[in-house]
Amino acid sequence: MEDHKLKVFCTVAETKSFSKTSEIIHLTQPAVSLQIQALEELYETKLFDRSSGSITLTPAGEILYKYAKQILTMYAEAAKEISKITGLIKGCVKIGAGTTVGNYILPAVAVDFKKRHPKIRVSVSIGNAKKILEMLNSSMIDFGIISEMPGKSKFIVDSIISDELCVICSADHPLNNQKSVSLYDVVKEPFVIREEGSSTRVIIEKFLAEHGLSVSDLHISLILGSTGSIKEAVERGIGLSIVSKWAIRKEVSCGNLRILKLKEGKITRDFYIILPKNTILSPAVEEFITYLKNYPYSDLIL
Repeated sequence: MEDHKLKVFCTVAETKSFSKTSEIIHLTQPAVSLQIQALEELYETKLFDRSSGSITLTPAGEILYKYAKQILTMYAEAAKEISKITGLIKGCVKIGAGTTVGNYILPAVAVDFKKRHPKIRVSVSIGNAKKILEMLNSSMIDFGIISEMPGKSKFIVDSIISDELCVICSADHPLNNQKSVSLYDVVKEPFVIREEGSSTRVIIEKFLAEHGLSVSDLHISLILGSTGSIKEAVERGIGLSIVSKWAIRKEVSCGNLRILKLKEGKITRDFYIILPKNTILSPAVEEFITYLKNYPYSDLIL
């Protein structure tokens, strides 16, 4: 029922890019161009100005964009009302998530969700907070899940789950025999850390600063770009690290990694659902967000 040409047109208007629209709509760039060309032939006027090297709406394009958004919103509202009557929810949910959520939490949640709603397709893209915000702004995803609080002026932000970052070591590390360790014990040991800009590293830097320390005080032996590679390095005895509790469930259960209790207390953060304000969510997206908010996350901790 939804007018595909209008959706393509609005996506080009919002992304100002035929290539990005091609990725979002899953059409080739020539196909996107043909959709726009068909609308321009229908209205017998140009809808986009490409003369300045960038893509901007013409006055006619501005008018069509205003009404196209209203029409697409009405389609979404109609689908929502009909799904309430029929009880049948289908469609696609596109999520952008940080590495911890995307790799270690969402897979289990998505599998359980699919068992309840087999007709809903779930797509997860993994990236840092900056990438996820860009994907939201260009409508490539329906909502994001990140560990950094974004500005609330453009987004609806809702905390869904807490996280604890744990100091880890190999099973045969000497510190494993101690009931607790201090940060000053940690900085004496070889340390494996994520790359600059990683949300996990940002939290570590903040916690160190709160206790009069900095990353430069760490004896960094390796800088690695993923939690998986950090776990592997620590298991092999290269040193200590600090990672999310969600990422080490299996390794701790099997005894390959050990958690060291910090005397300075827990390192915590929250994960947030973020979505644009004034957006009309499809029934499928609404159902998934509700499922996320009510999921028994404690069951994932082995």
